[in-house]
Amino acid sequence: MIKISDLRTREVVNVQDGRKLGLIKDFDLDVDKGRINALVLPGPNRLINFFTRKDDIIVPWDRIVKIGRDVILVEINPYNEIHHLNE
Repeated sequence: MIKISDLRTREVVNVQDGRKLGLIKDFDLDVDKGRINALVLPGPNRLINFFTRKDDIIVPWDRIVKIGRDVILVEINPYNEIHHLNE
């Protein structure tokens, strides 16, 4: 079993283009079903908009390829599938 606190320390990397997406900022949880729906990562303007969620990157749970010891590999199309909140 993996703790959520352990997941937060792992770098998220897109296997489509090798880009580092950053560390997990938050989780989209389904509390009724007790599962994680998506990872929430800070968007490209993370320093400017630290307290807002507008530019956060949403990675659906089904796009996780592998959870490793130091990294979480995800497979998303870098141009079409990076979901942002409030879009």
